[in-house]
Amino acid sequence: MIKYIKELVNYTLKKDPAAKSFWQVLLLYPSVHAQIMYKVAHKLYNGERYFTARLISQLARFLTGIEIHPGAELSNKVFIDHGHGVVIGETAEIGEDVVIYHGVTLGATGKEKNFKRHPTIKNHVMVGAGSKVLGPITVHDGAKIGANAVVLDEVHRNQTVVGMPAKAENKLRIIKDEEYKKVSAK
Repeated sequence: MIKYIKELVNYTLKKDPAAKSFWQVLLLYPSVHAQIMYKVAHKLYNGERYFTARLISQLARFLTGIEIHPGAELSNKVFIDHGHGVVIGETAEIGEDVVIYHGVTLGATGKEKNFKRHPTIKNHVMVGAGSKVLGPITVHDGAKIGANAVVLDEVHRNQTVVGMPAKAENKLRIIKDEEYKKVSAK
């Protein structure tokens, strides 16, 4: 557990430009606290100690504003930035090098039991603030989900999706120096 905590804090230091020190992240970052408590709850959940696992996850939610179901599968390299309001459902799976911003829901669309109900987030994915990723869909490697998007369908590798419902965004706007100076001078 000590090794995991060190890795989590160092990963957070790497991902968050506002992070100043190991101790600041360890003591003051709710996302770190939520993920440490998730690890304990997840171990209990896998040992079929469901009540105790859920008790710990609800305590983490109360203390941090981040709800991670103990049945979810998170890699050791997930960065939850400004995590308040994040909800990660029971059958969600999250890969390596994933950034999740505040207000994100990785949720279900129905009440089926003994069935994959929540999304799978692959590696190197960014999930924008307020996004809702719903159902047993896959968000593939390198994808980006724009803020407040509602994602109901698969997101392909390196694809960016925005809107409600989310659609692929293929436009890239390049701002020239002169245009930037005009906008920033206002």
